[in-house]
Amino acid sequence: MTHRIPLLIDTDPGVDDAWALLMAFASPAHEVLGLTIAAGNVGLEYTVRNALKLCEIAGVDVPVFPGCASPLVYPAEDAAYVHGRDGFGDVGFLPPTSRAESERAALAILRLSRERPGLLLVCLGPLTNLALALRLDPTLPERIGRLVIMGGAVTGQGNTSVSAEFNIAFDPEAAAIVFSGFPQFDLVDWEAVLRHGLPHDEVAQWLDRTAPKAAFYKAISRRTREWSEDRRGTHWHSADGLAMAAALDPEGVEAWSQHAVEVETGGRFARGATIVDWADRSGRSAQARILGRFNPERFRHWLKAALA
Repeated sequence: MTHRIPLLIDTDPGVDDAWALLMAFASPAHEVLGLTIAAGNVGLEYTVRNALKLCEIAGVDVPVFPGCASPLVYPAEDAAYVHGRDGFGDVGFLPPTSRAESERAALAILRLSRERPGLLLVCLGPLTNLALALRLDPTLPERIGRLVIMGGAVTGQGNTSVSAEFNIAFDPEAAAIVFSGFPQFDLVDWEAVLRHGLPHDEVAQWLDRTAPKAAFYKAISRRTREWSEDRRGTHWHSADGLAMAAALDPEGVEAWSQHAVEVETGGRFARGATIVDWADRSGRSAQARILGRFNPERFRHWLKAALA
């Protein structure tokens, strides 16, 4: 293949992020330029370490750029109760042998957007790094070919609070900056994730392979899968995997809807909520293309290919 799509991933690994990153590494049509790392699922020290370790396990040479260690304004709780204190299930793997870059994530986003204009940018965690980059250079959206965001709960059925999804709720101010600063982006929200669940038994069969990536993912995800089965029933939900599938394989998307979306940064009950103008009453630009349905067999294909 003579032309590969340049891909930059902003992420906070995280068990869920790990599968999505393996999907990106396995795509022959995409060139992963780098991983810009946010705090979110766990603290920045761990998310950077996990990104480096995952590159090592996957056998890829991809630069890792540390980002902001906290939300822009208010502190937020991480998701260590789901992912483990270290974000990778507390299985005690050896530290990575490589080191992160000295360049910070926001600056790397700006530099790579100039070097590879038109790149695909996929955001799998809180939007702190992208918000900082946008504040430094408001012309950034002109150099992004497509922005895909995993975040939000478009009818208020959140997974962190009653109305908010984790990535947006962790740093609502950053999300508000990004949502207002980009004239167009694709949104894969938590409620779409719930519609694309996979039976736990089926996922377990995939992870029983002897391939090193499958074995590694089986180990780091055991705690999360048990937590999910206990609280969410018979299906495993790969939020970041669904977002990555939509990014890598836009032909697999069977339904989009386009509306204006705002982020609530105040409020007693709704901080971090994504407010969708479903009736298009506001007159605001319909900047968000919201995922409705992704082909389930193509989703399975991408997930399984990542573990091969």
